[in-house]
Amino acid sequence: MDLFRTFHLQCARRLPALPASHPCSRLHGHSFKVELTVSGDVDPVLGWVLDFADIEAAWRPIHAALDHRCLNDIAGLDNPTSENLAMWLWRQLKPALPGLSRIKVMETHDSGCLYSGPA
Repeated sequence: MDLFRTFHLQCARRLPALPASHPCSRLHGHSFKVELTVSGDVDPVLGWVLDFADIEAAWRPIHAALDHRCLNDIAGLDNPTSENLAMWLWRQLKPALPGLSRIKVMETHDSGCLYSGPA
Protein backbone atom coordinates (compact mmCIF):
# COMPACT_ATOMS: atom_id res chain seq x y z
CA MET A 1 0.00 0.00 0.00
CA ASP A 2 1.24 3.50 -0.80
CA LEU A 3 0.13 6.62 1.00
CA PHE A 4 1.26 10.15 0.36
CA ARG A 5 1.22 13.59 1.88
CA THR A 6 1.82 16.85 0.00
CA PHE A 7 3.73 19.81 1.41
CA HIS A 8 4.72 23.23 0.11
CA LEU A 9 7.90 25.30 0.29
CA GLN A 10 8.64 28.85 -0.79
CA CYS A 11 12.35 29.04 -1.59
CA ALA A 12 14.90 31.06 -3.52
CA ARG A 13 17.73 29.48 -5.44
CA ARG A 14 20.22 29.90 -8.22
CA LEU A 15 21.83 27.11 -10.20
CA PRO A 16 25.56 27.92 -10.21
CA ALA A 17 26.61 25.22 -12.70
CA LEU A 18 24.66 26.89 -15.51
CA PRO A 19 26.12 29.52 -17.84
CA ALA A 20 25.44 33.13 -16.88
CA SER A 21 23.15 33.43 -19.92
CA HIS A 22 20.71 30.87 -18.48
CA PRO A 23 17.89 32.49 -16.45
CA CYS A 24 18.18 29.90 -13.66
CA SER A 25 21.78 30.92 -13.01
CA ARG A 26 20.34 34.07 -11.44
CA LEU A 27 18.62 34.18 -8.06
CA HIS A 28 14.93 33.35 -8.45
CA GLY A 29 12.12 31.83 -6.42
CA HIS A 30 9.90 28.77 -6.60
CA SER A 31 6.76 27.60 -4.89
CA PHE A 32 7.83 23.97 -4.55
CA LYS A 33 5.27 21.23 -4.04
CA VAL A 34 6.75 18.14 -2.38
CA GLU A 35 4.89 14.85 -2.23
CA LEU A 36 6.19 12.18 0.14
CA THR A 37 5.13 8.58 -0.48
CA VAL A 38 5.40 5.94 2.22
CA SER A 39 4.87 2.28 1.36
CA GLY A 40 4.13 -0.69 3.56
CA ASP A 41 1.62 -3.22 4.71
CA VAL A 42 -1.66 -2.15 6.25
CA ASP A 43 -1.60 -2.85 9.98
CA PRO A 44 -4.43 -5.36 10.58
CA VAL A 45 -5.43 -3.72 13.86
CA LEU A 46 -5.00 -0.01 13.06
CA GLY A 47 -6.06 -0.30 9.44
CA TRP A 48 -3.33 1.97 8.10
CA VAL A 49 0.28 1.91 6.94
CA LEU A 50 1.33 4.93 8.99
CA ASP A 51 -0.37 7.79 10.76
CA PHE A 52 -0.34 10.89 8.54
CA ALA A 53 0.67 12.79 11.69
CA ASP A 54 3.97 10.86 11.66
CA ILE A 55 4.70 12.10 8.14
CA GLU A 56 3.83 15.64 9.22
CA ALA A 57 6.16 15.35 12.23
CA ALA A 58 9.03 14.19 10.00
CA TRP A 59 8.39 17.11 7.62
CA ARG A 60 8.25 19.84 10.28
CA PRO A 61 12.05 20.29 10.69
CA ILE A 62 12.51 20.19 6.90
CA HIS A 63 9.98 22.99 6.48
CA ALA A 64 11.67 25.02 9.21
CA ALA A 65 15.07 24.56 7.57
CA LEU A 66 14.05 25.37 3.97
CA ASP A 67 10.92 27.52 3.80
CA HIS A 68 11.52 31.16 2.87
CA ARG A 69 15.25 30.57 2.60
CA CYS A 70 17.82 30.52 -0.17
CA LEU A 71 18.47 26.84 -0.87
CA ASN A 72 22.07 27.57 -1.88
CA ASP A 73 22.75 28.55 1.75
CA ILE A 74 21.73 25.09 3.04
CA ALA A 75 24.56 22.58 3.59
CA GLY A 76 24.43 20.02 0.80
CA LEU A 77 22.33 22.19 -1.53
CA ASP A 78 24.98 24.35 -3.15
CA ASN A 79 23.52 23.33 -6.56
CA PRO A 80 19.82 23.05 -5.65
CA THR A 81 18.29 21.53 -8.75
CA SER A 82 14.99 19.75 -8.16
CA GLU A 83 16.87 16.47 -8.51
CA ASN A 84 19.44 17.44 -5.88
CA LEU A 85 16.69 18.75 -3.62
CA ALA A 86 14.83 15.42 -3.90
CA MET A 87 17.98 13.48 -2.97
CA TRP A 88 18.72 15.87 -0.07
CA LEU A 89 15.16 15.44 1.20
CA TRP A 90 15.52 11.66 1.00
CA ARG A 91 18.67 11.71 3.14
CA GLN A 92 16.98 13.93 5.73
CA LEU A 93 13.65 12.08 5.87
CA LYS A 94 14.52 8.39 5.43
CA PRO A 95 15.71 7.90 9.06
CA ALA A 96 12.40 9.23 10.41
CA LEU A 97 10.30 7.55 7.71
CA PRO A 98 11.77 4.08 7.04
CA GLY A 99 8.90 3.28 4.66
CA LEU A 100 9.68 6.31 2.48
CA SER A 101 9.51 5.04 -1.09
CA ARG A 102 9.27 8.11 -3.30
CA ILE A 103 9.71 11.86 -3.24
CA LYS A 104 8.11 14.05 -5.87
CA VAL A 105 9.43 17.61 -6.20
CA MET A 106 7.45 20.00 -8.38
CA GLU A 107 9.23 23.29 -9.05
CA THR A 108 6.40 24.63 -11.22
CA HIS A 109 2.83 23.44 -11.79
CA ASP A 110 3.99 21.29 -14.71
CA SER A 111 7.67 20.45 -14.08
CA GLY A 112 9.31 18.29 -11.48
CA CYS A 113 11.10 15.07 -10.67
CA LEU A 114 10.46 11.76 -8.93
CA TYR A 115 13.07 10.10 -6.73
CA SER A 116 12.82 6.58 -5.33
CA GLY A 117 16.03 6.42 -3.36
CA PRO A 118 19.58 5.45 -4.19
CA ALA A 119 20.14 2.66 -6.72
